[in-house]
Amino acid sequence: MGILRYIKFEKMANKIIFFPEVNEEDEDKPTKCRVEEEKLNMNKGDSAGKSVTYVMSSDDDDDRGGWGHKLDFLMSCISLSVGLGNVWRFPYLCYKNGGGVFLVTYTISMIFCGIPIFFQEIAVGQYLGSGGMTFVGQLCPILKGVGFATMTIVFLLDIYYCIIIAWTLFYIITTIAFVPLLPWESCDNWWNTDKCYTPEYKTMMNVSTKHTSPVEEFFDHKVLGITSGGLTDLGGLQWNLFVCLIMGWLIIYFIIRKGLHQSGKLIWFSAIFPYVILFIMLFRAVTLEGAGQGLYQYVIPKWEMLLTPAPWMDGASQIFFAYSIGCGALPALGSYNKFHHNAYK
Repeated sequence: MGILRYIKFEKMANKIIFFPEVNEEDEDKPTKCRVEEEKLNMNKGDSAGKSVTYVMSSDDDDDRGGWGHKLDFLMSCISLSVGLGNVWRFPYLCYKNGGGVFLVTYTISMIFCGIPIFFQEIAVGQYLGSGGMTFVGQLCPILKGVGFATMTIVFLLDIYYCIIIAWTLFYIITTIAFVPLLPWESCDNWWNTDKCYTPEYKTMMNVSTKHTSPVEEFFDHKVLGITSGGLTDLGGLQWNLFVCLIMGWLIIYFIIRKGLHQSGKLIWFSAIFPYVILFIMLFRAVTLEGAGQGLYQYVIPKWEMLLTPAPWMDGASQIFFAYSIGCGALPALGSYNKFHHNAYK
């Protein structure tokens, strides 16, 4: 059973909003109902204190679907919050803004901006049952175009990130093909130049010597195919990267073609595997030469930088970037929750 309530209608109601009565222990059970639009002529005096009982139909179809398990939603939120921004953008901003000082501004921005807006977007998507393209128009019809503009920006970002996926696939395939000797470890390849040097010859270098590492030359000359230093010479099509790009788009398609909420264990993999990579990179970083100096700057903050605006701006921008706030992804994830699901748990 459910209850339709209307209070203080002055003119005409075009819709009846249905709020099903669901106990907390039954929130995971499927609740299906259908409410037809009606036009009710009600005066202010007639509407007060009245309620209408509506009987739910268990035969109605729920085409949108939902999460198979509560943890699927949790893992989706985690995978959305752990990405490339934690690998390359966060360390750069931390170094730029005085090491530990950036952690202070980052934490404050997370508590007062990131977490509240994070839950707010999820709650709005769960309440309205719609994603980033349509939920703004439901909240304020005059701003309906904001949702479409947001999705346009997200589409352009997807093109950018798919290029990075293509690079990643290229490196994975190259690593498998050339194991145990990786092609970016030596200067004996056709794409290397006279400026290439390996670490064992670093004692022969001085400040006047122009040199590049084999890693840099592999990326510039082999992966990207850069032949000059200007933008006017774009070069030819890199067929290796083109094939990897097509593979990246196909992988994304097969993952989300039935909806992200039906991706199953792939969601768990995308949430847990980045932490494995981060720990591997952390172990590698602390074993490099000069790691102690980097840790010293990280632990000993420059407190005077708190009086400058840069750490505060970068801390807030990193929170919004890392949590994917404002791009419509969080409302889309929340829209697959049941109406009475407690997203805070």
